[in-house]
Amino acid sequence: MDWGSVTAEDLMDALREVDWSSPPRPFSEFFSRFTLPRSYAKWNSRLKCNLYYYRTNYFIMVIFILGLGFLRRPLAIFAAALTALTIAFLNDSFAGTFSEKVTRNVRRFSPHMAAKMRPPLTPVIRGRPSAKRAIYICGRPRWVFVLIFSSVSFFLWFASCGLLTVLWAFAIGLLATLLHASFRTPNLKARLNTFREEFRAVWRNYSEL
Repeated sequence: MDWGSVTAEDLMDALREVDWSSPPRPFSEFFSRFTLPRSYAKWNSRLKCNLYYYRTNYFIMVIFILGLGFLRRPLAIFAAALTALTIAFLNDSFAGTFSEKVTRNVRRFSPHMAAKMRPPLTPVIRGRPSAKRAIYICGRPRWVFVLIFSSVSFFLWFASCGLLTVLWAFAIGLLATLLHASFRTPNLKARLNTFREEFRAVWRNYSEL
């Protein structure tokens, strides 16, 4: 993939649809080699490639920095967890995996209730499934869960008075992510992984059709 031609919107769409269940990259690889980008085009391409390849590492790093900032405000930890869960629900892969795991656990106790938590059937247009399918969580539209969890997390942020703390911690986490993604030299493994996930996405779309 030519990361220089990838727009920020394309990168956000790729991060939203990609599978986040993959384990983080080893620390020996994460902190192996750092060099200065020789031009703006090189920096732009490197930044997008590292953000995509080390996405799980960056997420863990930001959560760790937020955890350090919440040591003095325990209630803010619950608010941060609900906020992170709300953001995670916007990812298609996470939303589908979360719904399947909850439905599977509910099926052990109440198969009738688990049947109601199944998503509705995908509409078929001219003999093919609809290309733009809505995401459901436990049989309900995704926006319902996003609205509920975001409202509860906002109330907890207000009650804990930790909004300023999380803003500082989040800014430090984003700055650390930006610095690492800017100076970490992409290796051949990162490029090969990108091509492999592109092939999986194309094959998945072909299978759905």
